[in-house]
Amino acid sequence: MDGGGGGGGGGEVASATAGPPAPLDWKFSQVFGERTAGEEVQEVDIISAIEFDKTGDHLATGDRGGRVVLFERTDSKEHGRNHRDLERMDCSVGRHPEFRYKTEFQSHEPEFDYLKSLEIEEKINEIRWCQASNGALFLLSTNDKTIKFWKVQEKKVKKISDMNADTFKGSGNGSIASSSVSSGLKQGAANGSYPDRSNNSLSNDLSFPPGGISSLRLPVVFVTNYETNLVARCRRVYAHAHDYHINSISNNSDGETFISADDLRVNLWNLEISNQSFNIVDVKPSNMEDLTEVITSAEFHPTHCNTLAYSSSKGSIRLIDLRQSALCDSHSKLFEEHEAPGSRSFFTEIIASISDIKFARNGRYILSRDYMTLKLWDINMDSGPVSTFQVHEYLRPKLCDLYENDSIFDKFECCLSGDGLRVATGSYSNLFRVFGCAPGSTEATTLEASKNPMRRQVQTPSRPSRSLGSSITRVVRRGAESPGVDANGNTFDFTTKLLHLAWHPSENSIACAAANSLYMYYA
Repeated sequence: MDGGGGGGGGGEVASATAGPPAPLDWKFSQVFGERTAGEEVQEVDIISAIEFDKTGDHLATGDRGGRVVLFERTDSKEHGRNHRDLERMDCSVGRHPEFRYKTEFQSHEPEFDYLKSLEIEEKINEIRWCQASNGALFLLSTNDKTIKFWKVQEKKVKKISDMNADTFKGSGNGSIASSSVSSGLKQGAANGSYPDRSNNSLSNDLSFPPGGISSLRLPVVFVTNYETNLVARCRRVYAHAHDYHINSISNNSDGETFISADDLRVNLWNLEISNQSFNIVDVKPSNMEDLTEVITSAEFHPTHCNTLAYSSSKGSIRLIDLRQSALCDSHSKLFEEHEAPGSRSFFTEIIASISDIKFARNGRYILSRDYMTLKLWDINMDSGPVSTFQVHEYLRPKLCDLYENDSIFDKFECCLSGDGLRVATGSYSNLFRVFGCAPGSTEATTLEASKNPMRRQVQTPSRPSRSLGSSITRVVRRGAESPGVDANGNTFDFTTKLLHLAWHPSENSIACAAANSLYMYYA
């Protein structure tokens, strides 16, 4: 599969002839906000969004408390050298992305909709980076109802190291001032511009303080250095455009517009205009009783500014072209997989609902995540997905229990590597899966969000997707805290779920959220 940035079909041919790449060996890199044993997690601290910027030098997370935390890459800035210099000096061998905390700010506050008597929680649903300029970072963040455009910039503040109010220096300053004033007065009098009366009154004013101007003590300020503070400012607020909860926002490649999607509508915004948006997709029926599906996610094509895709709760993806009409009621392409005859059950439609879609970097493929699987779609082939990856097939016998405790409605995100050769998504027990999607690849790795990511590999055979297909022996009931255990002795805890993760745009590095902790891995 070709996943490079505009490499055409060459990558696909090369990978087909050279064979699939070897599975990656993942290692722990960093953790931020690690919990100590037995520490209780506060609801507001749970991470709800993760996003790398296009360069991969910055990472943003949002949490349920409405905060946005920014991290910046440190290994590329060491000694002021860039990546190319490090490669030239052979310093980059064995290196991996390392990040440090940069700043944080309160993006959203809890609100109350008095017209609908509804509480609007502050939880950050999505973050999207915008084009940086003049050393400032720009990003969009959204909760259920309101999108905000943020500018984060370094401000230099003078740091005063000393203030000298010594009498001698003060009188020195005073005498200089006095002589300059008196000489000025003489010059003014010589030119005839100062009458005697004003001259006398000015002299009387300058005789304050009592000891004369020479006794005035003026502080001498020494500025030794400039302290740099990061300041986050909300530049624009895009509000009152969605009746239902916003599930996704996406930047356009034109750098000027973005979309926001809720259950029934997709709106198009200009970054510069916050009081007006255009409704480009509307699936709301005239009679709400006729409603059969809702929009679950939407994303712009990475390079074609007129193309976007949105997914639905029925498991379909629609590709639309903004050039066709102002209101895109008709799609240009429809991607869906028809169920096998006789396989329908009560849960079929629930688990078919797509929770997230992502375009590959070159725009050729779309990755979608439903409850049980990851699917890779070729936008030139709408007959069905080119690949399907079973994420946690071992849960299929337990769908009834997952429905009872509402876990079946969990919305897992997905991501693709920058080269397009691998895909990743989360699961329960803080596990996440990495699959190879190059032709002929059998790579399927299960990792745990902990300092020992390969810990779960010990008792499982080389192909976890097959080996985990055993039924869980312990049932998880509503509100049950005890995890399930499979035939391999691995526990599956439905209270700990890895919903959010992101792949570095140019390197094999993954950031993922386990409750309030941000884990980073590299290969």
